[in-house]
Order: sequence, then structure tokens, then C-alpha cells
Amino acid sequence: MTKYYIENFVIAAIISLVLGPIIIPELKKLKIGQSIRADGPQSHLAKTGTPTMGGLIFIIASLVTLLVFGVKDRTALICIFSMLGFGLIGLIDDYLIVVKKTNDGLSAGQKFSAQVLVSLVLLYVTTKDPSLTNLYIPFLGRNAVNLGFFYYPLTLFVILGTVNSVNLTDGLDGLAASVSMVGLVGFGIINVLLAKTTISMFAMALAGSLLGYLRYNKFPAQVFMGDVGSLALGGAFAAIAVTSATTLYLPIIGIIFVVETLSVIIQVASFKLRGKRVFLMSPIHHHYEAKGWHEKKIVKVFFLITLLATIISILAIR
Repeated sequence: MTKYYIENFVIAAIISLVLGPIIIPELKKLKIGQSIRADGPQSHLAKTGTPTMGGLIFIIASLVTLLVFGVKDRTALICIFSMLGFGLIGLIDDYLIVVKKTNDGLSAGQKFSAQVLVSLVLLYVTTKDPSLTNLYIPFLGRNAVNLGFFYYPLTLFVILGTVNSVNLTDGLDGLAASVSMVGLVGFGIINVLLAKTTISMFAMALAGSLLGYLRYNKFPAQVFMGDVGSLALGGAFAAIAVTSATTLYLPIIGIIFVVETLSVIIQVASFKLRGKRVFLMSPIHHHYEAKGWHEKKIVKVFFLITLLATIISILAIR
């Protein structure tokens, strides 16, 4: 059985590698280039015009792989819905900013409202299975605990938090893709241990797609994933966790996502309350850039932290 997960991963990576030279030139022809914030790191200004919306590469690659392997049961469809649902929000945002050349995409209110809508649909379709309100508690093995009513606000918070934290992490070449790839492999292994085959296949297909995509997204990036990619990844993580009752494992495997989000919250709160900044720049990957770390070093360190956290999570479920 293990060979199917490996084949799933490898085929997705190959499809992603093949799609890169097809999709990236098309993005260039359409002049779908990234706009760099003036208040960000000055070194990033050289990236202006780099094709964005490259998330389409790994989204398509993962879907084709799942189709090849015939993964189409209800759980798979829920995960696909979440990935595409949040990805669509990102696609609209990217389209308004990049293609229509407007100063802003969706407003914060519009984006959040759309995310809440998709989150509520995801919550509704998953809780039609009452057993999913029983969550696996880290380090308690496979003993699930029923949270009752508290399951619903907790899950809604985790879905929204995950989607937006992955989006915040997508700020350096290869960062969001590399830590997401490791995290998805971790969830794939965890779901193998839990005998949740479909979820494992979905996670491994997306992880393999990201490996192929990294060929074009590693420093110096030939393409960026855009909101269509980062929001789709967040939606995929959320769906995998919710459908496998491993929601409480997300903060461990996604430790980098959590830290990135906390750095922004702390920075904003500190500046508003004290008029002082805690970090040189936020999210925290920009803080280390401002301290003189090269992008590749930051990505490598964050990758290794995610790898360690993922190993701990796998051991915690055994």
C-alpha cells in the first residue's frame, strides 16, 4: 500500500514539473506580474514583474494526480472543495490586482466575508459526520476527545487562521511551498497511521505537486504562487485536518504559520499600544531579512523547524 502513496507523490511532482514551462510563459504573455510593496524589504523591489498566480501549477497537478489514481470519494471531494474554494477567492484577488491593474484587489471585508462563507460550508459538510467532533489530542495517541459545542467555534477559528497564516508566510522565494510540502507529507503519514487512505492520497498529491513547483519557485523565483496558491494551500491544510479529526495537530505541524501570524499580531498590537515595534519588520521572515539573513538561509531554517515539528507530530499520534 505504501508504494501507492509514493507513486502518488512522484507522479504529482512530475506533472507539476511539466506544467511549469507551459504555464509560466503564458503568465508572462498575459503580463501577470507581481507588484512589490514599497514598504517591504528593498531587496525585493528587483522581483517586480515576476509572474504570479503560479499556484495554478500545483493546484492543477494535484487534481490531475487524484484523477489518475481515481481518488474521488466524499472526503476527497471535501478537501478539493476547500482547496478550490479558498483558491478561487485568491484568484479573484489576484485578478483584480494584477490583471485589471487596480491598486487594490478585494477589500479586507470582502475577502474575510468570502473566507467565512467557504469556512462555514466546510464546517457544515464535515460535521454531517458526528464522529469528526471527536478530535485526536496530541501525545495522547489515537484516543479522541469529544469537544461538544466547543468544536464548532474552535474549528471555524482554525480554518480561518490556517488560510490566512499560510498567506502571510508566502513572502520569500520557496518559503510557503517548502514548509507546506513538509507539513503535507506529515499529514499524509499521520493519516496512513489512522487508516484514512483518501486524505493521505490528497495530502501526498499536493505535497508532490509542491516539490515540482519548487523547481520554479526556489530562489531566485521564476514564478510566485499568488493568493490563488497560498489561500488554496491554507484551505487544503484546513480540510485535511478537519476531515481527519487532527485539527489540534495543525499548530504543531504548522508552527511556522503560527509564528508568522503571531509576529504580525504582536507587531501591530505593540505599535498601537506603545508606539514601538517589536520586530524590525513583520511577518517575522522579513525581520530576519532586515537583520541580514539571506532568503535561502531563512527558508532553510524554517524548513528544518517544520521538519522537526512534523516528526514530533507523527510520533505524537503513534
